[in-house]
Amino acid sequence: MMPLRAKLAELGRQLKAQVAYYRALYCDPRTPLVARVLLWCAVAYALLPFDLIPDFIPVIGHLDDLVIIPAIVILALRMVPVEVKVEHRVRLGLS
Repeated sequence: MMPLRAKLAELGRQLKAQVAYYRALYCDPRTPLVARVLLWCAVAYALLPFDLIPDFIPVIGHLDDLVIIPAIVILALRMVPVEVKVEHRVRLGLS
């Protein structure tokens, strides 16, 4: 079994790689404007202090963050051409 410290380090590397991937997609001129706006909205929703459902409501308040942000990112990624996604995954060593 992998020690907790090694698991956290691996999770940190994966998160850093995913952020680099999303940044590359965002900066690529072939990415549609709507997809860029959606990626920006996902980051803004994660960082802004207000939510659609306030966090003080038990369970549902935090659950909306776990549903809305990935949904926005998935929607944005569906708009990006496949060749752009593949190119950046290969360049960043993610696939």
